Amino acid sequence: MKVLVYGSINIDLVFSVEHIVRPGETVASRHFERKAGGKGANQAVALSRAGSDVWFAGKSGPDAQWIVDLMQKSGVNTDLLCRTDSPNGQAVIQVEHKAQNAIILMPGSNAKITTEEIDTVLEHFGADDCLVLQNEIPHIAYLIEKAWEKDMFVVFNPSPLPDFSALPLDKVDLFVLNEIEAAAMAGMDSDADYEAVLDALAATWPQTEFVLTAGSAGAFYRMDDISAYSSSPKVKAVDTTGAGDTFLGYFLTLKNEMRPVEDCLCDACLAASIACTRKGAMPSIPERREIDGD
Repeated sequence: MKVLVYGSINIDLVFSVEHIVRPGETVASRHFERKAGGKGANQAVALSRAGSDVWFAGKSGPDAQWIVDLMQKSGVNTDLLCRTDSPNGQAVIQVEHKAQNAIILMPGSNAKITTEEIDTVLEHFGADDCLVLQNEIPHIAYLIEKAWEKDMFVVFNPSPLPDFSALPLDKVDLFVLNEIEAAAMAGMDSDADYEAVLDALAATWPQTEFVLTAGSAGAFYRMDDISAYSSSPKVKAVDTTGAGDTFLGYFLTLKNEMRPVEDCLCDACLAASIACTRKGAMPSIPERREIDGD
C-alpha cells in the first residue's frame, strides 16, 4: 500500500515565551529557532519513520528547499511535489513554559495548489492506496471526492478546524481528531465527555472509523459499537507542537500492518509522548526502533 500525504509545508518560526501573548501585550522571547514544519510534511515524515511507503504532494516555495531535503532524508518520496516562485507557507509558534503552544499560519505557497495539479498527482494512485489530508491546503472537498472515486482509503485530520458542512464527510474512512475537533464535528460543547462525543459521531457515521486524541489523557477509538482506548505515558513535555502529527503517522502505519487497534493506539501514544520531550515539530518525531525497543 502506498500512502499519499497531500498537505502543507511550513517554515516554523518558534518563539519560547513565558506565557502566550495576550491582546495588546508585548512579550520578550527567551529563545528563537527556525524549524521544518507544516502538518502535511510532519505527517509524511512521521509515516515514513514509522515504516510506511510515503509520497508527499503539495506546493513549496524556493525558501523551503531545505525542508524538502529533510523530508527526502527521512524516506519521503517528493517526486510529485509542485514548486512555485512564491514564498513558502510559514507558521509563527509561541511555546510557553509549560510546553503549550499558539500558532499563526501564513499559507503562502500552500494556498496555490490547483485542482489540475491534484488530478495529475492522483493519476499515480488507485484502489487500496491511502490518502492522508489535513486542513492547511485548499480543495479538501475535491481531494476527498476524487480519492473516493478511485476507491482510496481516505484519512482526514481536520486541523485547523474546518467548516464541516462544506465537506463530504461520508466519503472519509478514518478521522483523527483532537477533543476540540471531535466535539465540533459532533455539534457538542468542547468540554463534552469524550465517550459522549464518540457516541454521537458513531451514531451519525456508523461505517467510519474515529480516533480521538486527548493529550495526556490518552487516545480513544470508535467504529459503530467497536471501541478501544490507550492511556498515554507520563513525560515531562518540552514542546507539544508535532505530537498529533506523530500520533497519526504511527497509528496509521501500524493499522496498515494489521496490528490490533489497541496496539496501534498504545504505540502511537508512546511515539507522541516521545515527540513532546523534544523541541520542534518534524525534528521531534521518533524513529520506529525507538517504539519497538530495538
